[in-house]
Amino acid sequence: QVQLVESGGGLVQAGGSLRLSCAASGRTFSRVAMAWFRQNPGTEREFVAAIDRSGGITYYADSVKGRFTISRDNAKNTMYLQMNSLKPEDTAVYYCTASLGPIPTRTSCGYIDWGQGTQITVSS
Repeated sequence: QVQLVESGGGLVQAGGSLRLSCAASGRTFSRVAMAWFRQNPGTEREFVAAIDRSGGITYYADSVKGRFTISRDNAKNTMYLQMNSLKPEDTAVYYCTASLGPIPTRTSCGYIDWGQGTQITVSS
């Protein structure tokens, strides 16, 4: 099991930037793919971005491509999500998640450990 703790959420105006961090402990961080998902009340959890264990392969949802950047620092057991040009529709609770293996996927069923989530609110 991987324990995950997100930080960096908050309130930002449209067009602004935020950087989320996800600190991991437990199962070897560098061996597993990681991802960010987001969710609003009453909706399904939505894929945002994923990264393989080395950081060499990344996937993005079309809605965030070109604005968000996922990265990881295996020496620090930490994953990041740099969010630029934020839009009101980016408002959600953002979750950090770890896969069972090294290959990232876009579906939540591919991930087994989840953080508690951090709220991002983008005002217009």
